[in-house]
Amino acid sequence: MSSSLSSLFLALAVITTGLYAGFMLTFRIAIMPGIAALPDERFTDAMRRFNEKVPGPVFLLLFLGVIALPAVVVFGGDGGTDRVLAVAALVCAVAGHLITIGGNIPLNKALAESEGGDDSAARAAFEARWNRLHLVRTALSLAAFALLAAVGADL
Repeated sequence: MSSSLSSLFLALAVITTGLYAGFMLTFRIAIMPGIAALPDERFTDAMRRFNEKVPGPVFLLLFLGVIALPAVVVFGGDGGTDRVLAVAALVCAVAGHLITIGGNIPLNKALAESEGGDDSAARAAFEARWNRLHLVRTALSLAAFALLAAVGADL
């Protein structure tokens, strides 16, 4: 791949990964603490509404781009230390997505299915576990962003 095309894909990977990491961090430091003080019924309702809206087109572009764009950087690059950092970023992104798919999404689905039932029990089964998983995937997305930014700093 040409140097300018490689630089373009790296820039897109950094931007996409940064936006995704920012989204994850916003949930971690603002949204979840903000709704934590809500009573069970309002908390579960808020999370159900978030979970309905989040997987929209823009989020899905970010979600896929966080994997696809670093993969282009990894497999289209010319090797060296930059490639090692890009591979590490891709591994972080994939690990974060596996946590999302294997952990957070099933919790979201269980919460959605509990609508109309006992909100206290639904929250107890959801909140702490979801937050722990989200902390890990947030850290992984921030690491992926930092690693890709480090690759970009070498341009």
